[in-house]
Amino acid sequence: MKIILATNNKNKILEITEKFKNLKGIEFVPLSSLDNTPEIIEDGNTFEENALKKALIISKYSGLPSLSDDSGLVIDALQGRPGVLSARYGGAGLSDAGKNILILKEMEGKKNRKARFIAVIAIAFPDGTSRVAEGVCEGEISQEARGDMGFGYDPIFYLAQYKKTMAELTRDEKNRISHRGLALEKALKIIREML
Repeated sequence: MKIILATNNKNKILEITEKFKNLKGIEFVPLSSLDNTPEIIEDGNTFEENALKKALIISKYSGLPSLSDDSGLVIDALQGRPGVLSARYGGAGLSDAGKNILILKEMEGKKNRKARFIAVIAIAFPDGTSRVAEGVCEGEISQEARGDMGFGYDPIFYLAQYKKTMAELTRDEKNRISHRGLALEKALKIIREML
């Protein structure tokens, strides 16, 4: 069975294929292997809306099941920002490092530094049916960026139980406890039910 990965984000593709590497009977096909894929505007108000929209559109377009995710950072002291705008926070073209600097600046003087990464994995089928799985990783915003593993907001997401930022964890450690890792674990059960 083939499943289209409805993303062009190389880091996400790596995390997803790593998580499912021992799954027999499934071939994950990158979105880039399809021609003329429709442009998808992520205009949902929730991670679930965006993940479902991407998965359903790509599944309908390709005629194959599709797996998509939407994820981001939710910070209590910033009223949930960056939230669903995590990938575009601070404006188009702002680098990951630039986004982290922006968040640290916005967090200056804030006592409540609680935050969480949320990931929603959507699996959609050509007949329009779909399933979703959610993963949440609780942490806090660090005082400075640290570490060079991972991507995105990982260098400013501090995990007290490890005394490290997400960007200081090994890939195996991150995949075990990350929001996407947890959501993928639930998605794995859904995929096994499909086989």
